[in-house]
This record gives sequence, C-alpha cells and structure tokens, in this order.
Amino acid sequence: MILMKDITRDGNPVLRQVAKPLTFPLNDHYQKLAADMMEYLINSQDPEIAKKHQLRAGVGLAAPQVGESVQMAALLVPNDQNEIIFKEVFVNPEILSESVRQACLSEGEGCLSVDKVIDGYVPRPDKLTIHYYTVAGEEKTIKLKDYPAIVASHEIEHLRGHLFYDRINQNEPFKLASDTVVIS
Repeated sequence: MILMKDITRDGNPVLRQVAKPLTFPLNDHYQKLAADMMEYLINSQDPEIAKKHQLRAGVGLAAPQVGESVQMAALLVPNDQNEIIFKEVFVNPEILSESVRQACLSEGEGCLSVDKVIDGYVPRPDKLTIHYYTVAGEEKTIKLKDYPAIVASHEIEHLRGHLFYDRINQNEPFKLASDTVVIS
C-alpha cells in the first residue's frame, strides 16, 4: 500500500525527468505499480481510510511521484457528488490535440508531491484528445474536457518533468485570458 511517506517530494530530480515509455506486455512489477497507484487514489478519497493512514486526497498519481521514471499515471476523478466520472491508468499517454480555450480550477491546483500551497491560477487546455495504452496493452484514444482534462493534463505533465506551478504566471498569478473557463 502506497502511503504519504512513499510519495516523492518536490526537489527530487525524478520529478523533473522525462519519464521513459513502457513496453508491452507490462511485467509484474509495472502491473503492481499501476494497481498500487490506483489503490492509493481510491483509499485517499475514502474519508475513513484516508484518516486512518493520514493520506492526502488525490485524483491523480503519476509514476515519478512514487520514484519510478516511467510513463504511467493513474486517474480517479470524482464529480461534485463524489461519483467517479473518470477512472483509468494511462500508459505511454500522448496528447494528440488540445483546445485553444483554457480552463483552470477556481481554487488553483495542488499536488501530492508539493507540500506547500502555491497560489495562482493554473491555465490548461479545456479539452484534450489523448492517445494511450491501458495496463492490459489496449490502445485507446479519448476526448476529455473540463475537470477530467485538467487532471489528465496535470498527470501527463508529470511524465514530461513539469509541475503544476510551472504554469502559474509568476508576475500576475491570478490573471487569466478573458475566455478562460473557471471551474469551481
């Protein structure tokens, strides 16, 4: 079981590396890694389990965040009623297209690997088309928008060596383009 002590923290060089693609079939180690990352997200969103194990809630977790520089990320995205609207483990994801219009979360973003609050809007594409493989090796192309697109962008950027605060305008952290979709 992945615990907070297992989460790689900001400053560790693995978070700034471009992760290596995986080959199929995935070996037992990477299949277990995928299952463990998803289990962390499930547990972190369960108030009782999260409290018992002192887990910070997460909606996404990329392999570099647990010290593995490989292109794998787990996503477990709930809606306002805590119903899961997107659940998947991406292997070797690639963003095929993205909207010009940007979106951001009204409260900004956080990250399990970043222990401090960094204020500012994090503009990202409002819509994405993503090509990836499942853990079983099935090839998929999907379209995401709004909150799931933001989460997917955040996790895929981990695989490219970027952190959310890289997108914050350093001079004007709360300035946005006029057509940016702000999601509460």
